[in-house]
Amino acid sequence: MKAGITRRLFLKSTGLVLAVAASPTGIRLFNPAVARAEGKNFKPHAFLEIAPNETVIIWVGQTEMGQGTHTGLPMVIAEELGADWQKIKIKMAGAGEAFKDPVNHMQVTGGSTSIRHRWDMLRQVGAAAREMLIQAAANEWGVAPSQCKAHKGKVLHPNGRSISFGQLSQKAAALPVPKKPELKQAKDYNLIGTSPMRVDIPEKVAGKTVFGFDFKAPGMCVAVVARAPAYGAKPESFDQRAAMTVKGVISVVPLKDRVAVCAENTYAALKGREALAIKWTKGSHPDLDDAKLNKIYQEALAKSGAPAWPVGDAKAALARANTRLKANYKFPYLSHVPLEPMNCTAQVEKDRCRLWAPTQGQTIAQKVAAGITKLPPEKIEVITPYVGGGFGRRIEWAVLTDAVLLSQAMKRPVKVIWTREDDFKHDFYRPACHTYVEGGLDSRGRITSWFQKNAASSIMQRLFPRAVKNGLDPTGVEGAGNMIYNLPNRLVEFILLDLPIPVGFLRSVGHTYNIFTVESFMDELAAEAGKDPLEFRLAYLKKGSRERRILNLLGQKAGWGKKLPKGRGLGLAVSTCYESTVGHVAEVSVDLKTGQVKVHKLVAALDCGTAVFPDAVKAQIEGGAVMALSIAFKERVSFAKGGVATANFDDYPLLTMADVPEIEAHLVGSGGKAGGVGEPPIPTVAPAVANAIFAASGVRLRELPFDTQKLKKS
Repeated sequence: MKAGITRRLFLKSTGLVLAVAASPTGIRLFNPAVARAEGKNFKPHAFLEIAPNETVIIWVGQTEMGQGTHTGLPMVIAEELGADWQKIKIKMAGAGEAFKDPVNHMQVTGGSTSIRHRWDMLRQVGAAAREMLIQAAANEWGVAPSQCKAHKGKVLHPNGRSISFGQLSQKAAALPVPKKPELKQAKDYNLIGTSPMRVDIPEKVAGKTVFGFDFKAPGMCVAVVARAPAYGAKPESFDQRAAMTVKGVISVVPLKDRVAVCAENTYAALKGREALAIKWTKGSHPDLDDAKLNKIYQEALAKSGAPAWPVGDAKAALARANTRLKANYKFPYLSHVPLEPMNCTAQVEKDRCRLWAPTQGQTIAQKVAAGITKLPPEKIEVITPYVGGGFGRRIEWAVLTDAVLLSQAMKRPVKVIWTREDDFKHDFYRPACHTYVEGGLDSRGRITSWFQKNAASSIMQRLFPRAVKNGLDPTGVEGAGNMIYNLPNRLVEFILLDLPIPVGFLRSVGHTYNIFTVESFMDELAAEAGKDPLEFRLAYLKKGSRERRILNLLGQKAGWGKKLPKGRGLGLAVSTCYESTVGHVAEVSVDLKTGQVKVHKLVAALDCGTAVFPDAVKAQIEGGAVMALSIAFKERVSFAKGGVATANFDDYPLLTMADVPEIEAHLVGSGGKAGGVGEPPIPTVAPAVANAIFAASGVRLRELPFDTQKLKKS
């Protein structure tokens, strides 16, 4: 092995074992059998395994949260391998170096990276194994490998004979691994582009799936943690004796700024926490509430910010513009609200730590646990069950930290659970953002300048501080600073706010508010110029681009320009993010007497290069639309008395099935590398709806969630 190799993937098997290493010079495949014989200390994390008994196991290091990852990722390997999909077994791997992302060097499921960051790696693993199996069969038959082919778990002889992968596995394992295996052409795909049943569906439908919240370990106790109701607050006193009198309570464990109750069951733990009757200090920001936050954000917009990828001289061009248009947009803090509340089970022993964690970040979990226990990372075993929704929430480690600390204290397995109220009160929220935009038009109604200013807290400052340079958090300007439109003069500034409210990644992150701003203001400029919104956008997009193709397709499928009755309108939006391009056209009606808005239909189009698993891609489009509509019409976290006022779904309503419109999804296959599909469907829904509302009513809604009372005509 070369010293420069930092990530190794290999299999322990009596049959064919294939490994892949990512180095500074790219991906390299190798046969680990020789390396093991040399006594090298590799990490035994399986990737692809073919045994003599015909078992083909594909191990996946990414978390299945309902998005279909445990089907889509194996499909790429199985396609290149030429395996029989019906005989594939898929298993979730533990945490380790082997399964780290070749781009960000972490085992994390997020950012729509699962397939797009592993596209080349997965294909090469399958292709190399295929060539080794074919070579083994060719040697057996005394024919050229080029005369043979792999299909449905067998290598086929030109005269029709065949040998199964299992029969060939040991002989193939002795062969050298091809350095550059030949990859299939898209026209030869048999599995990619089809929609087999998702591997996680049968057990979920039958109610057999064990989520983290369901998990039980022998000798386990259940713990809940009392956390401060206000930021910076600490417990002044609590009634430990009262908690201990609750039947089933085992122990009360004070932690740094919180108090845990461990019990035989969940009910006892919750009743014990109530009995603590904790008195808290006022906290660091006792006057923090919605009004205070609004003032802070508005005052921030009066300042200058850090520039993000400026083009030309936006301010000078604004001064020369024939027409100047201004607008302010406001976006609230958002909670993740995954169906399964946060939980983690830990078992800390003298020489190892085991975590049963429904997490999106195995590397983070391993690192956090290692830091607490002082054990080396390889002694931290992370078992990831199926997860009941993530959306970025499960990258965080607060619940894991408490589970490890309490297992140490109790000297037994401890499952820490959060109630829905805990999760609302102590989430890491999608940042709020207030935005000011000003645009300039020339005498022909063409854009001459775009100036935008965002005020928001920084996600990266807490998680990856090196990414924040000169006060600029790139997630705070994504989709705006690097917008899709080719404008001669553009400047986007970011004002970083220092607030106690913890913020984190939520599906599509900064694009959720920046695409709303960009696509809404493009509509405003089009209206000011007296031009059709679709034609107006096309003028600033490169000919032959994905965005132009998506817009033209949307116009065709949605009947753009068709005559609609009074009070009904169409609106559109388009964006490129996570290496995919997506757009929506919304058809809405507005009751001008009541202000009520009804979204009748959403037409969506997505170009993700190669759609590996089309059914899952369409499901992401549809699910993303529902989530985006909920954000647009319903969702907002409120603050009062120095903390979070929002407590449960009664004051954080979600979209109901009655409000879900018809959703028509179109996949545009441009081929090539697979792009992201989980994040991109979110950002363009809300601006498409807002633009449709304007077309139907003549009223601009620039704040989320929509205040539909502004649509009433007195």
